[in-house]
Amino acid sequence: MTKLLQTLFDGVAVGSLYALIALGYTMVYGILQFINFAHSDIFMTGAWIAFVVATTAGWATSLAGEAPPLWTAAAALLACMAFCGLLGFVVERLAYRPLRNAPRLNVLITAIGVSLFLQNLGQLKVLFGTQPQKMPQLLPDTTLFTVADVHFRLVDLLVIVVALGLMAVLQWVVFGTRLGRAMRAVSFDTRTAALMGIPVDAVISFTFVVGSSLAAAAGFLFVMKYPAALKQPADATWVLLGLKCFVAAVIGGIGNVRGAMLGGLLIGCIEMFGAAYLSPHLRDVYVFTLLIAVLLLRPSGLLGKAAVEKV
Repeated sequence: MTKLLQTLFDGVAVGSLYALIALGYTMVYGILQFINFAHSDIFMTGAWIAFVVATTAGWATSLAGEAPPLWTAAAALLACMAFCGLLGFVVERLAYRPLRNAPRLNVLITAIGVSLFLQNLGQLKVLFGTQPQKMPQLLPDTTLFTVADVHFRLVDLLVIVVALGLMAVLQWVVFGTRLGRAMRAVSFDTRTAALMGIPVDAVISFTFVVGSSLAAAAGFLFVMKYPAALKQPADATWVLLGLKCFVAAVIGGIGNVRGAMLGGLLIGCIEMFGAAYLSPHLRDVYVFTLLIAVLLLRPSGLLGKAAVEKV
């Protein structure tokens, strides 16, 4: 029972990170009907920006080697979210908006090109470089409490609370505000939404900003949980993480906000339970096997809907 509960807790923590990144994929697809393959690189950029902010501010060595105050982690989180939100806006404005009416293949190739551009740009010495780094300890590595021999670490609890909090805010924005109604209108029919007076370009830019900010938050939380995961920007680890989060969006139902949340939590738990009870070397196999099963049994995803077309 202890192993079961500990694995479930770890799966929810990892799945919350996957869900945050998957939201960016599903929001862009829901509005523009294309996959932003540069999204995983924005996630990577958020992690590196958090590292740069923490090391530049000297928070890694404050208080005689102890973990700095909690406000430093909040400041690093807001900094990487702001930077990546701006990066998402620039990418949409310069790379995707000129191709708004172009064939889907052109947009797909552009997305891959933007991904490669960000990977190689990040390797410059004036930016992040090519050497692996270790994220400074902004949060104390302590266990807050133990229940049935299950250790609830501060980092894991903050990952879950922050991730679920951001998802709740996004849920409220999309389904409870005028801006959210505009986003859903643009997703349903861009041309009709424009005729109704909705600023389509502003709504699409806002979608990219929000998705990129959530990916940056996930990047920060990821390196808080795994401080040694800061590989070079072009490392295959970031690409694989991006693919897993894309799988989460597809499993939940691409274009469905709630589906992305469900898909992220589901593959996080599948990955952790498979590693704990079967083989830790096949954790990626479990995720992509689940993808194949969902595509065979329910191609639209768990919460997706079948497309209706006039014939």
